[in-house]
Amino acid sequence: MLALIVRRLAVGVLIVWLVSILVFLVTMLLPGDAAQTILGRQANPTALALLQKQMHLNDPAIVQYGRWLGDMVTGHWGKSLVSQDSVSSLVLTAAENTGLVMLVTTLIATPLALIVGVAGALRSEGALDHVLSVATLILVALPAFVIAVSLIFLLATTVTHVLPAASVIDPSASLLSQWKLLALPVLTLVLGVVSYPIRMIRASMVEVLQSDYILLARLHGLASPRVIIRHALPNAVATTIQATALNLIFLAGGVVVVETVFSYPGIGYTFVQAVSDRDIPVIQTLVVLLATFYVVVNLVADVLVILVTPRLRVDARKAADADEPVMLAYEPISS
Repeated sequence: MLALIVRRLAVGVLIVWLVSILVFLVTMLLPGDAAQTILGRQANPTALALLQKQMHLNDPAIVQYGRWLGDMVTGHWGKSLVSQDSVSSLVLTAAENTGLVMLVTTLIATPLALIVGVAGALRSEGALDHVLSVATLILVALPAFVIAVSLIFLLATTVTHVLPAASVIDPSASLLSQWKLLALPVLTLVLGVVSYPIRMIRASMVEVLQSDYILLARLHGLASPRVIIRHALPNAVATTIQATALNLIFLAGGVVVVETVFSYPGIGYTFVQAVSDRDIPVIQTLVVLLATFYVVVNLVADVLVILVTPRLRVDARKAADADEPVMLAYEPISS
């Protein structure tokens, strides 16, 4: 297991490093000049040249990248070109706001997907299963912004007005005290992410319920609830972990659209504003942090899946003894 973690961690570091190169090159190609952005269009040429020298903008690209990468690793992320606030404070504040939404969404979507997926599997090919199948297909087909606009129409404007249409957070107050502002973004994300895990868990449970050892347990007279809870349900744990990891990865990118629609000051909204304002330090920092988040989530999910799946633990041990990579499949189970 330790060998697997070290190997996957090394691959993750390599991926983040390649992402850092890519984002640095892309931001270098963006129109505009960082010093010009700070001083404004009417800046004095002498002052502009002096600031460019202070910011090392005239150095070769490789030198600029090395200095920027060193600052990124050591936590010196610079200042925003627009607000002149430290990038670390902007990013951490946005990360706290997004993290709360992602946490609440995950705490709602994961148990909901498990309950609905198991219920569909227990009523396989029945009326309930067909209804759930159609409903999840519809949700899969709907883009996040369509769900968001529909919820605003239903709950915040024309039909009813029980929730605010925009999530403009008061920074001086606690987020939990402003729960109404979180309701629509969370509900949008839950509806956007829950359908795929439902289908994964339902397909996994159907396969387990049709296996030989479940049939043997029933032939021995074990009660159906006991068979499901003690023998079938544990086999859905690995699928639930994979589904949760996929949800977290989707949420890290999906919040960009949702936060923009609701003007919620999280990572997605901050990223869109930074791109619009050509705020290069903020863009670079957010992209690298998101890439790091993807790598960490995948690594944690792989380890947890191996821990709860005896067959994968054996495969991991054999691969470590043979010094071979462990291949973990994240392919969706066909339903």
